[in-house]
Amino acid sequence: MVKPMSILDKDYTQWLKDLSTRYRRSQIKAAIKVNEEMLQFYWELGRDIVERGAENKYGSGFYTNLSRDLKETLPEATCFSETSIRYSKRFYLLYNEAFKNLPQVGENFITNLPQIGEESICPQIEGKIDHQVVEKIKSDIFSIPWGHHKYIIDRCSSNPEKALFYVHQTVLNGWSRNVLLNFLDTDLYERQGNALTNFKQTLPDETSDLAQELTKDPYNFAFTGLTGRYNERLLKDKLLNNITNFLVELGTGFAYVGKEYRIQVGEREQFIDLLFYNLNLSCYVVVEIKIGKFEFADIGQLGGYVVSCNHILRKEGRDNPTIGLLICKEKDRIQAQFALESSSQPVGIAEYDLERFYPEKVEGTIPTIEEIEKKLTEMTK
Repeated sequence: MVKPMSILDKDYTQWLKDLSTRYRRSQIKAAIKVNEEMLQFYWELGRDIVERGAENKYGSGFYTNLSRDLKETLPEATCFSETSIRYSKRFYLLYNEAFKNLPQVGENFITNLPQIGEESICPQIEGKIDHQVVEKIKSDIFSIPWGHHKYIIDRCSSNPEKALFYVHQTVLNGWSRNVLLNFLDTDLYERQGNALTNFKQTLPDETSDLAQELTKDPYNFAFTGLTGRYNERLLKDKLLNNITNFLVELGTGFAYVGKEYRIQVGEREQFIDLLFYNLNLSCYVVVEIKIGKFEFADIGQLGGYVVSCNHILRKEGRDNPTIGLLICKEKDRIQAQFALESSSQPVGIAEYDLERFYPEKVEGTIPTIEEIEKKLTEMTK
C-alpha cells in the first residue's frame, strides 16, 4: 500500500489551518445554540408549571410523576430529573420577576451581546424601556450554562437584580462554574463598586461610573493563605505569587505592569507598590497596599504617584488619567472621606480581608437530616 505524501504547499497549509479554525468555531456556536435551546425549554417548562398551577392541581407527587412520565416518553433525553424540573420553575420565577422590574435594573446591562431571537420573553414591558436593553438582558440569561444558573438560583432566589448581576458578570468575564461559586461565596455583589472614591469629582462623567465599578470594598485576599504575622512586603509577594487569583479579584480588564515599579521623579527614585493597566478604562492604575490603618499621609503619597504616572508613563491621546487605589487593613470612613476631598487626583480607598467571607445567616446553610434523606431519595430514582 502506497503511503500518502504530505502536501507541503503553503496555500494548502494555510487553508488547512483555516478549515480547522472554522470547524472549532462551528462547534462552539453549535454548543451555544444547544444551550440556548435547552434554557428556552426550561423557561417554558417553568412558565407552564406556574401558569397551570400544576403543583396545586396535581398534588404533592407532581414533580416525581412528571419526571417519570417525561423519561418514559423521551427515553433518549437526560434533562428530566425531578431536580431539574423543580429548578425550571425557580428559573422562570426568578428571571420573570427581573423582567417585571426592568426599568430599575435594566440600565446595569448595556454590553453589546448577541440576540437570541426575535420572540420577546416579556413583550408587555418592552415598550416601557429601551428594546435593546431588553434584548441584551435576554442574551445574558440565555448565554450561560444551566449549571451556572442553578448556583445563581440557589444564592439569589429572592433578589432578581443580584441574580442578573452574576449572570452579566459571568458573560462579561467568561467565568467558569468554580469562579462563579467563589464570587457568590465572597459576596461580590455587595462589595462591587463599594470603595470610597472621589471619582465623581475628579473624572469625566463618561468614565467615573465605570471607574467606580472596578472597585470593591473589602477586597478578598484569602487566597494568599496568610493567617499569622506578616508585613507589607510579604503580603505583596503573596499577592503576586497568586497573580491569577489577584487579577480575578481586581476585576475585568486588569493587566499587571510591575511590582515596586521604579519611576524617576526629579533627582529621586520612587517605587510604586503595584502598577496595573486597565484595558476597559485605558488608564494606568496605581495600587498601594497598607497593612495598618489608613492615615492622611497615605493619600498624599498615592496622589504623588498618580501625578508621576501621568507625567512619565501616560501617553497623550492614548491613555486616560491615571487612577489610584489604596487598599488598607482598616479605615475610618470619615477620615477617609476628608482625605478624598483634599485630593485633586482620582483616588479610592478600600479595605482588604484575609479571612474567607461567611454568610451572616448560618441557620439553614447546613442541611437537616430530612433534607439529606430527601436528596438521597431523589438521586436513587
